[in-house]
Amino acid sequence: MALFGKKVSSKQEQKAGARKHRARTSKLPSGVAHEVIRAPWFSEKALIATEKGVYTFDVSTRATKATIASAIKGLYNVAPKKIRIVNLPGKPKAMRTKRGVGFRAARRKAYVYLNAGDTIQFA
Repeated sequence: MALFGKKVSSKQEQKAGARKHRARTSKLPSGVAHEVIRAPWFSEKALIATEKGVYTFDVSTRATKATIASAIKGLYNVAPKKIRIVNLPGKPKAMRTKRGVGFRAARRKAYVYLNAGDTIQFA
């Protein structure tokens, strides 16, 4: 009686292995790519990173890595190797009114890593 045994049938192992390595891709309808990727992110840090093949974009707050990857593929005809997303919180901003302090909007940016030799031209 093996209540705590770790025997797994080979079919279950194959199914589990297939689920782990399935690539996430989603096909976007036409015209939606510009809603996912709002604009390229031009800062000193972002421009230095472009030399290493890392491009930074301002993206929608509801965008996922899969939708960003398909939008990059649709807009720039380049397949990204890796995507990292950073949520930037809204910061307090002094206002010269009776209210005193307001908040800037929260933003989201994505770092898109490209394969060696691939580039994106913005202008």
